Amino acid sequence: MQKLGKNHGGYHGDTIDIRALLREVETAAHLHSWQSEIFHEQGELKLVALRRPASVGQLPAARIYISAGIHGDEPAGPLAALRLLRENRWPDNAEIILLPCLNPIGFTLNRRENAEGIDLNRDYRNSKSAEIRAHFAWLERQAKFDLYLCLHEDWESHGFYLYEQNPDNRPSLAEKIIAEVRNVCPIDRSEIIEGRPAQNGVIRPNLNPHERPDWPEAFYLITQKSRQGYTLEAPSDFPLMTRVNALVTAVNAAVYFNQG
Repeated sequence: MQKLGKNHGGYHGDTIDIRALLREVETAAHLHSWQSEIFHEQGELKLVALRRPASVGQLPAARIYISAGIHGDEPAGPLAALRLLRENRWPDNAEIILLPCLNPIGFTLNRRENAEGIDLNRDYRNSKSAEIRAHFAWLERQAKFDLYLCLHEDWESHGFYLYEQNPDNRPSLAEKIIAEVRNVCPIDRSEIIEGRPAQNGVIRPNLNPHERPDWPEAFYLITQKSRQGYTLEAPSDFPLMTRVNALVTAVNAAVYFNQG
């Protein structure tokens, strides 16, 4: 599979109608009896958290947090969230928390940032944006997560890759995720990705979040809400459905192997 060659200096691929997609998300969530909580409103656009409790009589084996759509030029994430809701392939004993789109205004503008030009995924330490202040307040009310998954895209990448944060050295899911994704999407085999050493599509950054002034969502999650998580990066210069397939496959693999 070859790159499309559309992205020069930024993302120039397919776009989505985020309003229509979020209506479909609402329908799918209602169909499968997910709980819904609106934690911020931007006119007609809303930030919503969806929750699927473990089945009745099942003790939750894991609380798994999934977020998408924090960058408005990364449409595969919200589309993957919609497909995951529709397919409804969750373990009975897992509690799933899904935030399908953290930056809907960004999608209406087809740009990475929000309406004020703020990169929301750099706003989790000294929050300036209304969206992340609301998300931050919602997160503070939540119990801790056993696993987090953040769905992203990279317009420069040569294939799918991921970041792993696992400071307690729990059994890694990274290579298992990559093994599943390579069946549906090329893997970025570069030795350096985004300026960091990588091996077979896996980056394990040796970072101290407290030394970085601008936190992404993953830094807040790993310091405050979880001890293991993955930022999943689909390659934006490949067909949109390939990217969606990659993210859906990665989430399903992470959720499945986390149970073992």
